[in-house]
Amino acid sequence: MDTSAKNPSPAYPVIERVRHELKRRELTVEKIERVTPQMLRITLIGESLSDFTSLGADDHVKVVVPGAAGEMEMRVYTPRSYDNETGRLVLDFAVHEAGPATKWALTAKIGSTVTIAGPRGSAVITGVSKWVLIGDETALPAIGRLIEEARAGDVITAIGAVTDKSEEQTFASAAKLSMHWVHRPASTVTDPLPILTALDAIELTADTFVWVAAEASVARAIKTYLTTSRNHPLPWLKAAGYWTHGAADTSVKTLD
Repeated sequence: MDTSAKNPSPAYPVIERVRHELKRRELTVEKIERVTPQMLRITLIGESLSDFTSLGADDHVKVVVPGAAGEMEMRVYTPRSYDNETGRLVLDFAVHEAGPATKWALTAKIGSTVTIAGPRGSAVITGVSKWVLIGDETALPAIGRLIEEARAGDVITAIGAVTDKSEEQTFASAAKLSMHWVHRPASTVTDPLPILTALDAIELTADTFVWVAAEASVARAIKTYLTTSRNHPLPWLKAAGYWTHGAADTSVKTLD
C-alpha cells in the first residue's frame, strides 16, 4: 500500500505565536500521584495562578529548583492542565533520570513549595482536524493535553514510545483516537527505528498535521523520514527535540 502523503497540499494550517508576560509564581504542592511507575503527577496551587495563561498544549513553564551545589536551576515542563478559577496547575514528571527537577519531584510532599516561571509564549495551531502525534515519555504530557483538548470530529493517531506496558497511559477525548504504544528499553532511547516502524504503517494524507517531540536526534530522524520517505509537506509538520541525550537542560523547539 502506498502510504505516502497525497499532494497537492490543501490550505496551510495556521500556527499563531502568542507572547505572554513573563511572571514567576510561588506555588504549593496540593496532590502527588503516580500515573505510571515512571511518571509522577504533581498538582500545584496558589492564588498567583488566577492569571496563568497557556494557550498551546505544548507550552512550557520553567520549574526553579535547587541544584547539586545548592544553586537554583531551571528545568522545562509542559502544563498538563490548569484551572484559573481554582488556582491549580498540574505538571507531570518523567522520573527515569535524576536531574534536579526530578529529584525535587521525588522528594516533594504535600505542602512543599516551588517556583515556576512562564509560559513565555504559546503556539496556537488552528485549521487542523487530522493529527498524528509522536513522542517519547517527555512528550506524553503535551500529547495527553492535545488529545484531551481536541474537538469532537477531530481524528487523532498517536504513537507513544515508553519502556514497557506498565508505562502506557489512557486519555479521554472527544476526538476519534487511535493510540499506538512502542516499547523499547531505556538504553535505546536514541534509536528512532521502533517509532519509524510504527509510523510506516500509518497512512498520512496531506491535510494531516504531524506533531513530533522526543530526544533531539530521534525527533530529527522522524522529521527526515516524513519529509523524504513520506513526502509530507513541511507546513503540516512540527518537530521539536525536547531533550538531548547526554546533555542537561537542552531542547530544540524547532528542528531544521
